[in-house]
Amino acid sequence: METAVKTKLAVDGGSPVRNRFLPFGGPALGEEEIDEVVATLRSGWIGAGPKVLQFEKELSAYVGAKHVLSTSSCTAGLHLSLIAGGIGPGDEVITTALTFGATANSVVHQGATPRFADIDESTLNLDVQAVERAITPKTKAIIPVHFGGLPVDLDAFRALARDRGLLLIEDAAHAIGARYKGRPIGDGENPTCFSFYANKNLTTAEGGAVAVNDPDLAEKIRVYSQHGLTGDAWKRYSGGSLKLSHVVVPGYKYNLTDLQASLGLHQLRKQEDYWEIRERYAKIYDAAFAEFSDVRRQPRPDGVLDRHALHLYILRIDPAAYTVCRNQIVEALLAENIGAAIHYRALHTHPYYAERFGYQPDDFPHAHAVGETIFSLPCTPGMSEDDVYDVIEGVTKVLSAYRR
Repeated sequence: METAVKTKLAVDGGSPVRNRFLPFGGPALGEEEIDEVVATLRSGWIGAGPKVLQFEKELSAYVGAKHVLSTSSCTAGLHLSLIAGGIGPGDEVITTALTFGATANSVVHQGATPRFADIDESTLNLDVQAVERAITPKTKAIIPVHFGGLPVDLDAFRALARDRGLLLIEDAAHAIGARYKGRPIGDGENPTCFSFYANKNLTTAEGGAVAVNDPDLAEKIRVYSQHGLTGDAWKRYSGGSLKLSHVVVPGYKYNLTDLQASLGLHQLRKQEDYWEIRERYAKIYDAAFAEFSDVRRQPRPDGVLDRHALHLYILRIDPAAYTVCRNQIVEALLAENIGAAIHYRALHTHPYYAERFGYQPDDFPHAHAVGETIFSLPCTPGMSEDDVYDVIEGVTKVLSAYRR
């Protein structure tokens, strides 16, 4: 591939490698999901009800947690975990500088202060030693992110949290189906928050969940997610007798619905098959892109005891090797009808966090450097193998054209 002939890029008026656009993260939805949604519509109960409860039960078994509380988003799950953990004004929460805005936004919503720490430049995950250096007397919690679906060093983070008396909340928005030392991410040892957004490995269109073993913490999360009421709508309205409920805290409207759970039930049952497809596609990418000496890939464990969930298949360019920046490379791939995406620019460089907290790009140099050179490629069970080879052709064409 290093010797590939340069051809005219679509962004410059050439012919794209595909006639139709291949979106990033297109969902894989079958007739089972469609039939379940239709059955829910016909049932007369479309809010939070029996299918939400069934989804929570099956998800609990899948991730190995005693309690799973479904939510309207992973962001809601993070917020609820902070609330239930007693985090509030005056507290600091340490998280990664390389993440989606929701991770830190949830801390701000709770009146606490997000404090960033740098990443390991190889794994792209939060560096536990950087976190330890960032701890102050105001620190009350740590939120590591399983970036792209690669598990963080949970043993190290759990030991640090125990030693310092800190709450540990896992942001597992990318990590449904990932494993750490043979155990599923979300096994309940500490609150773990999942995302079921439209482009995630398991989708309910919008939605999320919190997995936890502590029954008291689980009950707090459930109450706060349902307006602070002691009984949810299904309990209040599904039977033929009066069931009173009481507002015990000023809660939120953060629940999942049966319509969404109808998708989630079948998506969940397909997760192992879906992972095998993503892993097969990723290995095809690995073989193709190994020839690019100026492109780095996120490491992936062997898939036996440790397993990457492969929500993201990530490439990182060496900027010195190309005549254009990462953004122009992504623009060129989009013109080739390849749905490349950027996950993510370092959060401390975004206007809100830079201006409010006074962060400079080089405060977290690894996160900043990665955030300016990283991009993600489509890698989902909704794709065909032909689509995978189209992506390879498009990436090869663009990188060859821009290589110095």
